[in-house]
This record gives sequence, C-alpha cells and structure tokens, in this order.
Amino acid sequence: MEILEKIIETNGLIFAFLFVGIIMLLSFWVSKNLLRHKIPGAAIAILIGLGLAFLGNEGGLSDIPLFAGIAVLGGSMFRDFSIVATAMSADISKIKQAGTAGVVSLFAGITISFFTGALIAFLMGYSDVISITTIGAGACTYIVGPVTGSALGASSEVIAISIATGVIKTIFTTIMTPIIAKKIKLINPRDAVVFGGLIGTTSGVVAGLAATDEKLVPYGALTATFYTGLGCLLCPSIFYLALTFINSYIL
Repeated sequence: MEILEKIIETNGLIFAFLFVGIIMLLSFWVSKNLLRHKIPGAAIAILIGLGLAFLGNEGGLSDIPLFAGIAVLGGSMFRDFSIVATAMSADISKIKQAGTAGVVSLFAGITISFFTGALIAFLMGYSDVISITTIGAGACTYIVGPVTGSALGASSEVIAISIATGVIKTIFTTIMTPIIAKKIKLINPRDAVVFGGLIGTTSGVVAGLAATDEKLVPYGALTATFYTGLGCLLCPSIFYLALTFINSYIL
C-alpha cells in the first residue's frame, strides 16, 4: 500500500484523470441503465464532484494528499482549455444557415438567462455585483458560472452556487424538453438550432433532444456550444459592467 500511495502521489495528475474518468463512467452508466437518460451523465458527475468537494477543506478533495493532482486538473488552465476546445469545435458557417433566428436566439437566450439568474440572486439577499454576476452566469450554464466567478474573483461558495444553478437548469431541460416539444413545435432542424440557442446548456439540450428526436441533436448542440463560448465572453465583461451601472446609478 505504501508503494502504491507513493506511485499515486508521484503521478498525481495521471491519477486525477483516472479518478475523474471512473466517476464519468459510473455517472453515464447510472444515467443510461438506472435513470433511462432522464438525467444526463454529466449532471450526475457534477453532483458527485460537488459532494466530494466537502471531504476536504478550502481545496476540497485535493487537500487529501492522495488526490492532490485534482487541484491541477480542476484548475483554471485545464478549465479554460476545455472551454476554448469546445467552442472551437463548432463551425460558424453552419450556424449561419439558421439565419437571423439562430443568432438572435443566442443573444436572447444568454441575456434572459443571465438577468433572470441575477434577479434571483438579488432576491436571495446577495448585494455585491460580483456574486450576482457569477450566479447569473451560472443560470446560463454550469460552465459559464465558474469561468465568470474566477475571472471576477468571486468566493468559492458563490461559484459552487452558480454551478448548482446550472446543473438544475440542465436537469430541468432534460426532463421538460420531450414533454413540451410538440406544444412548442420543436420538430425540425431549424427549430432545434433556435432551441439550442435559447436554452444553451449543451448536455441538457442534447439529452432532451435525444429523448424527443435523435435527428435534432446535432442542430441543437451546435448553437448550445456557441452559447457557452459567448456566455464566457459576455458575462464577466458587458453584463458585469451593466450590473455595475445598475447598482451605482439606479439602485
């Protein structure tokens, strides 16, 4: 055991990849076999991660020497690399095929989600602009929230709330999409493009469209991918400045 612990501590980052991979494998197995894709595997993995974070102190699970590599894997460098890689995988020429509706849905979806989340944060008792912005960004997606919080210097507690907000949105989207699809006439690729732009949470949109019509998944995922990248640009910059202005001159 001592030799094994020494090997793991020496190769902490590699062990962190293995550990996260096991969690992802377990999460997607539970989603597929026990929950019938009603809750996406990514959302389950995030909930497990949030639970494990309570095992340590300020650094979460990485405070335990055996899991020290998670501090590097979960750091800003890998996070930002993942965001850029996700955004770069989409072809902007394809989104243009959806016309003006696709572009408008992106900006409308991000704006509505952000300011709805910001309003909820304000009603919850948060008064500082950084916390409100971070929680509002979390209402966009559980990726935009921590990216915005880290950029603005939000506390770890607020960032955790933003992640939880995004996870709830993902689960809600997954469950409600197949239920309301016919009522909102979500039946063709163009509708899926607009839907992905309005909702934005990629895992929720993909899981929801898969339960509705698998042929619609690539189209909804396309704008949902752009949604994440655009949210990471707007929330810590323009939206933060907008809330600062409102806080200073209106409230």
